[in-house]
Amino acid sequence: MAAEHWGMGFNKRKLEDQRRQAAQKEAANRAGLIEAKGMTNHPGFFEGTGMPDPGWWEALWPDPADVLTKVGLKSDMDVIDLCAGDGWFTLQIAKIAGHVTAIDIDEKLLQTTRTRLADAKQSNCTYVEGNAYDIATLIDRQVDFVFLANAFHGVPDKLRLARAIESVLKPGALLVIVNWHVLRREQTTVLGEPRGPATALRIGPEAVELAVRQSQLRSVRTVEIPPYHYASIFQKGPVSTN
Repeated sequence: MAAEHWGMGFNKRKLEDQRRQAAQKEAANRAGLIEAKGMTNHPGFFEGTGMPDPGWWEALWPDPADVLTKVGLKSDMDVIDLCAGDGWFTLQIAKIAGHVTAIDIDEKLLQTTRTRLADAKQSNCTYVEGNAYDIATLIDRQVDFVFLANAFHGVPDKLRLARAIESVLKPGALLVIVNWHVLRREQTTVLGEPRGPATALRIGPEAVELAVRQSQLRSVRTVEIPPYHYASIFQKGPVSTN
């Protein structure tokens, strides 16, 4: 009788787990639709990485240049803004760095970025349409700095992307991954509304480091980016002479 009772309890817990997982998946899908509201949701987008309504990047990060300098961007760098979106960070990178290449899978978003930089009279940017996984074929040189914001949480094969990025970095160059902290989505409000990826999609710095560990990139440090983000900073080790 006790064994039968245990078995019924186990099945109940299993059913509850299945329902919870289904709810998390549905929440992730809803969040992706919310974030893509008003924008083209390209079929190649990583999960939960659609562009938000205009205006709230400014509310969230009123000083993007400060964010970039905190994570190590310098004036003489050749930079890739990977999954550049509408160019909110691309413009600020262009104002600081020597050159920036904006890569995004959505041609319409790249056009928005072009317009943003043209309006600011910034000409030190190249625009490349393509999949982030294909970065090694999209770029014909190695660079000093790769910036990836608000996308890594939705990448299905994180190690594959890390290795692809590693291949376009010079020895000693930096990869900066900006992510939402692991907080419930209803806690991360911007302009009075919950923002960011679904709670189930969010990953912390330890998970990012674990995903990147098998590449040739080593973790350097983690930087807090208030109010809801952090930046994981990785560096490519020197080429072995053995």
